Amino acid sequence: MPAPDRRAFLIVMDSVGCGGAPDAAAFGGAGFTDAGANTLAHIAQACAAGLADQGRSGPLRMPVLDALGLGAAVRLASADATPGLDAVPHGRWGAATEVSKGKDTPSGHWELAGVPVPWDWAYFPVETPAFPPDLVAEVCRLAGTDGILGNCHASGVPIIQALGAEHLRTGWPICYTSADSVFQIAAHEQGFGLDRLIALCRALAPTLHAMKVGRVIARPFTGAEGAFTRTANRRDFAIAPPAPTLLDWVQNAGRATHAVGKIGDIFSMQGIGALHKGADDAALFQQLMALSAAAEPGSLTFANFVEFDSLYGHRRDVAGYARALEWFDGAAGAFLASLRPGDLALFTADHGNDPTWPGTEHTRERVPVLIAGAGAGPVGLCAFTDIAATVAAWLDVPAQGTGKNLL
Repeated sequence: MPAPDRRAFLIVMDSVGCGGAPDAAAFGGAGFTDAGANTLAHIAQACAAGLADQGRSGPLRMPVLDALGLGAAVRLASADATPGLDAVPHGRWGAATEVSKGKDTPSGHWELAGVPVPWDWAYFPVETPAFPPDLVAEVCRLAGTDGILGNCHASGVPIIQALGAEHLRTGWPICYTSADSVFQIAAHEQGFGLDRLIALCRALAPTLHAMKVGRVIARPFTGAEGAFTRTANRRDFAIAPPAPTLLDWVQNAGRATHAVGKIGDIFSMQGIGALHKGADDAALFQQLMALSAAAEPGSLTFANFVEFDSLYGHRRDVAGYARALEWFDGAAGAFLASLRPGDLALFTADHGNDPTWPGTEHTRERVPVLIAGAGAGPVGLCAFTDIAATVAAWLDVPAQGTGKNLL
């Protein structure tokens, strides 16, 4: 099929790493490193040992993606055992290594799109208060409050349970960070106002971006004391990529680009023609299915499925992560069956988040590379940027990065 008639679907399974990052020992937390972390292998091992039987049972079952090469990719990346993932691959498969110095969402996605991060991200110290006084003063000025709550490293769900009632009493925003280069603001959708929270984060973002803090994240929640719940109205305000990405390459060639999920936020809408959102990963998969029918010839669809990371990885919920993987595998089967001749589907990840590992943060790992629609065979160990080059070559658009075509 002529390249202008081909379509490409680049699908990021957020945090579904496969271990083996050569520099993992340089990452980690207090008293531990990421050396040995392996999201997929450790989930598979826990399932096989009967340690992940909540809401599911037995070995990890992912026959669709395993047939493309998932288990083989994990073993290539790390040599770790993958019980239950032992199919003989009939797709193109390999594992990619990141060179950017972060293990965060923008770093991973930008590099998958051909642009490694050229700077060191700024991080806030693991102490309380975590934020400098001038930044706190700017938040207060923009929010119209006399102070903030939090001002520390925290996980999102526990901090709203701990401070949500005080937030409602005082009207002060809850501000916190993590091991990533982020500044997060949680606020009640009714008590503080969703539009007010979004406007606060948007106005604050240039200040944080100038500091090389990667994202300002609005974290709205609802409910009452003892039963606060985060909503699907999260918004990320990320630094714009420092150079044209795969999305720009495709758009500049006159082709259509579609972003599913938080891709629009991650790339600051740069190079994105149409945005497709949903309340959860199930809704986002319906958007992806619709695009398999409706996306234009020559188009790129770039999708992110975040709940592996946000609901299960950070919460160290092994069984929940396994359930999400098995659900996604079934959905992937339906998606692949809907594709047309000439379509390329590439499944990968942006980093790891091993739910068996210490701490609650991302883990430095290689990521699987699984390609449907382009024959069979290993592509070996490769670079994140090779993914962008491969998609660009499939669509016959000029690539501006350093990656190589894997096909």
